[in-house]
Amino acid sequence: MSTEPADGATSLLDTLRVGIVMLDGYGTVLAWSPTTEEILGWPADDVVGRSIEDFVVSDEAERRSRRNSLGRTGRWRGILRIRHRAGHVVEVEGRGSTLRDTDQRPFVLANIMETSRLRAVEHDLAALDALFASSPLGIAVFDTEKRFVRFNDALVRLNNATHTDLLGRTVAELLPAEMADEVMEIQSSVLETGRSVVDVVTTSPNGQGARSVSYSRITDRSGKVLGVSCTVMDITERLEALNKAEAARQRLALLDEVGVALGDLLDVRAISQALAEVLVPRFADYAGVMLRGEVAVGGELPEPVISVGTPLHLFGFAAREAGERVERLLRLGGEIIYERESLLGRALDSGTPQLASTPEEILRATRPGDPKVEATFELGVHSLMAVPLRARGTVLGLLLMSRAHGDEPYASDDRALAVELADRAGTFLDNARLYAREREGALMLQRSLLPQHIAEPPGVSLAYRYVPGSSGTEVGGDWFDVIPLPGGRVAFVVGDVMGHGLHSAVTMGRLRTAVRTLAGLDLPPDELLARVSTVGEDLSHGPDDPLMATCLYAVYEPAPTSAGSRCGVLTMASAGHVPPLLITREEGGGCRARPVDIPSGTPLGVVGAALDGGFELAEVEIEEGSVFVLYTDGLVESRGEDITEGIDRVCSLLAGPGCYRAEPEEGLVWNGAGAYVSPGPVEETGCGGIEHACDVLIDSLRLHGSSVNGRLSTGDDVALLMARLGGLPGDTAASWSFTTGSYAVRRAREAVRKTLREWELSVLEDITVLLVSELVTNALRYAHGPIGVRVVRDTSRDPAGREGVLIVEVSDPLPEPPRERVVTAEQEGGRGIQMVASEARRWGTRHGPQGKTVWFELPLS
Repeated sequence: MSTEPADGATSLLDTLRVGIVMLDGYGTVLAWSPTTEEILGWPADDVVGRSIEDFVVSDEAERRSRRNSLGRTGRWRGILRIRHRAGHVVEVEGRGSTLRDTDQRPFVLANIMETSRLRAVEHDLAALDALFASSPLGIAVFDTEKRFVRFNDALVRLNNATHTDLLGRTVAELLPAEMADEVMEIQSSVLETGRSVVDVVTTSPNGQGARSVSYSRITDRSGKVLGVSCTVMDITERLEALNKAEAARQRLALLDEVGVALGDLLDVRAISQALAEVLVPRFADYAGVMLRGEVAVGGELPEPVISVGTPLHLFGFAAREAGERVERLLRLGGEIIYERESLLGRALDSGTPQLASTPEEILRATRPGDPKVEATFELGVHSLMAVPLRARGTVLGLLLMSRAHGDEPYASDDRALAVELADRAGTFLDNARLYAREREGALMLQRSLLPQHIAEPPGVSLAYRYVPGSSGTEVGGDWFDVIPLPGGRVAFVVGDVMGHGLHSAVTMGRLRTAVRTLAGLDLPPDELLARVSTVGEDLSHGPDDPLMATCLYAVYEPAPTSAGSRCGVLTMASAGHVPPLLITREEGGGCRARPVDIPSGTPLGVVGAALDGGFELAEVEIEEGSVFVLYTDGLVESRGEDITEGIDRVCSLLAGPGCYRAEPEEGLVWNGAGAYVSPGPVEETGCGGIEHACDVLIDSLRLHGSSVNGRLSTGDDVALLMARLGGLPGDTAASWSFTTGSYAVRRAREAVRKTLREWELSVLEDITVLLVSELVTNALRYAHGPIGVRVVRDTSRDPAGREGVLIVEVSDPLPEPPRERVVTAEQEGGRGIQMVASEARRWGTRHGPQGKTVWFELPLS
């Protein structure tokens, strides 16, 4: 017959397996339960009627002790070792009681339990009791109705209650409604699903501190649900430590972000704006950076403390919310005036951060009635902090931060972080100030070395640009120049000193001076570059740091007015410079831009380049109206692009009809926006001519370079010169060619006299005719071939402000130049050249491929 409950449930007795044995007064087995049979293996049929001692393993003393205990007290308890049917010994704990029937006959009722199972249950119960009694965690057991059925003292203390307050009640009767609903929902879920809920973080019932709560379902061995267990741990200190650690981590992360955001900036305004944007919204709802004016322009720092009345300027701001009120409060460039006793004044005077946490303190931030302060209340600001921005002991300005609406007010930890932020930002701002000062000084030096005024020679229109690079104070050595030469000719120069820095800029100025000086000698371009290269060798620091510079020198000679040709001649030589471009007219009204084929040559400063013939002449016939373009490599070099691709790109930009429009311009002007330009007006119709073409080329750099704060940013300097080459106007030049003969001198005098009268220059008639006669006579004496005479009237003033000149040239096939000699009574030769030297302002000789030309200048007045 089965002893299992009908519903399949089990109890503790099933776990322990308690066997029952009935004995008579002599120890004979009268009854043997099925559980006993399970424990010992003996069936009842084999045991009933036999003495129990047949199965117990014990000595006589133990038997006597059991009999005495039953006879004296009627009870016995102890350990028995009983032989199992399989042969081994089973240790059980036995309990016996003496019973008597109605006839007073004694019987012994005994039960036995396996000691191994009993000890396991005892240990489990002891551990459970110890857990409830000694655990620092709050432990509770709820029944299926979610009522407290057991709990420990730690839970009572956590709830600040008594045992009576908890026993038999639910959390709905103990906790606030919102918290109780959440707990009841969790308990119901655990009872229904059996899934444990671990580490639910909640606040204490009184709102002070935090707890971690876990729930698990309790079932018996058959799986019947008995209730829910709960453990509660006070994690207030742990959570506070975690919050502190997280706050410290966030502070370090903010400091790191500030360093990253400001690390690669060298502009005061950009640093100010970046700083404000990093702080919002992580550290402030509104942030502004206010600085002294001299900080932004790179000025010297005055006294360490800002004097009262010195206005501050807002150079950067950020806000969580945008709108008209924010714009009224934070307007870039606006002045902030404050009083000594104000929040800002105290921060500036003391050099320590100042906090304002009440409306009265915020009202005293600057001065009474300040509309900016009133706007802060409209934005909900309730906490304000002003932190000095310092560098090397000097206050540069203030970092102003505020919090609004539900954010926590600034505390001492925030003050310490703000000081660290301000100190780091102050260092960046001071570096930017020094950078601005050094860069402005370097650019000022470089601009002073560039031509300050370029007068346009007759028949030539000019447009030019200079854009400094964006590599800080490391300015470059790019330059260009236009040099008028005798006879209506003009020299164009462009050069680039390798490297960057003040040394490059100064070297550029010295090379430019050398080129302009040697141009006055009217040397051929190849010879001029050879001499400049020799000068460059002297400018180098030494053999380990040689000077390297590129240069292109070109001389343009307009077509003679009497020759009937519309083509001038460009004679040029290059010292390793990028090739110039030539823009010519095309049929149909367009134009074509192409690089001029010219030998590259050796850069200036290369030792022995002048002796090795490192410079070659190139001559190109130029049709009047063509545009000659000189530039430095900064215009055509960009990252990821070959220089030939850059030249092709520039040529494609120049293709079009606009380069043939003329605009008058005079003088080189710095436009304040990163470019050194000529100030000629740009016509609003059409393409705007060469001025517009210059703008197009400079603007194209933005597409292939970058932009910093809206301004052009290039890795290298860019010098650009465009010249529209025309012939000499008919009323400014005249030329003739005479064959050798007795009438050549007279015909030359008559032609020159007639031309001067037409030009209304009779005042120069006698001296000019006299000097022409001497030079033509000298040419007839030594030369065999045609003699050319040309006069040019140049009405423009030179850079020194002197009036225009009349230029006269006499050319012949003889290559040897005339020499000025001392005239004696015995030696009559040389009087003509001596007369020219004494009467002319300047005179000289230049060589050409077919002879020489002697020229002289006379002032027009």
